[in-house]
Amino acid sequence: MEKRRLGQNGLEVSALGLGCMGLSYGYGPAIERGAAIDLLRSAYEQGVTFFDTAEAYGPFENEDLLGEALAPFREDVVIATKFGFRNGEVAQGMDSHPARIRQVAEEALKRLRTDTIDLFYQHRVDPDVPMEDVAGAVKELIWEGKVRHFGLSEAGAGSIRKAHAVQPVTALQSEYSLWWREPEKEILPLLEELGIGFVPFSPLGKGFLTGAITPETVFGKDDFRSSVPRFAAEAVAANQALVEALKALAVEMDATPAQIALAWLMARKPWITPIPGTTKPARLTENLGAATQHLSSGALARIEAALQHIDVVGERYPAHLRERTGR
Repeated sequence: MEKRRLGQNGLEVSALGLGCMGLSYGYGPAIERGAAIDLLRSAYEQGVTFFDTAEAYGPFENEDLLGEALAPFREDVVIATKFGFRNGEVAQGMDSHPARIRQVAEEALKRLRTDTIDLFYQHRVDPDVPMEDVAGAVKELIWEGKVRHFGLSEAGAGSIRKAHAVQPVTALQSEYSLWWREPEKEILPLLEELGIGFVPFSPLGKGFLTGAITPETVFGKDDFRSSVPRFAAEAVAANQALVEALKALAVEMDATPAQIALAWLMARKPWITPIPGTTKPARLTENLGAATQHLSSGALARIEAALQHIDVVGERYPAHLRERTGR
């Protein structure tokens, strides 16, 4: 698979990474550990060298899973993990105090079975801790060799600038896809200005852009989409127009809707690396097929024309989670 460079300090990753959250958190019951390890190793065999996790995924289970699965080829892969929630529990709120950042790093190194965290993100901006203190804490870990690169997740422009002034930010991870294009207004121009890479999570709209979700789809209580307004039955019905447009384009381009959605993201900028997640081997292979879909300027124009009159219905997060983004 082709490689891409994030930031200005030499972090090279596969053009598509793998978001690993869903293997153990967020989308229903965790899959069986052996199956998860097989999927992670299959991703590597198919060219993926960029794997994304966090202490909060489980909590802690996801990091441990990656540590075991990727150990045989640790030197050939980039592992990103995150700090920022009290005791690793999202429900307990944020905690990015420097002492906590250091504790998370030390514990993550053990779970990941490694000496260095390749990319260490602040999971969400903590309003109670100055960004300069957060960046300074990660800077110290970089000096000590425990972390290679600093990242932010769902941060606003002001926070990005403050952090970057203390410790260069290598990558911003935020939601971005054909059904959430808000980063185009302010964030993407800022990242280009500062030389920061972009890692879109939920590049397939949390599964919606695959076409597999219909108004009849019922999410379990342990699937966080059950609380997301955009996945309410009436919103899903209204948003089918987006999926139908993608399906039509996919037929025309001899691809799947998911591949078109991912190829579109990769075509936006050479420093964008999406991290689709899945628990299914067949879907993994399908998603990675997007790396060979090079969309022409004409194809991109047709995508824009097809989608410009479609308004996506529903908020992407419930209110209490929206408050944690864009700070």
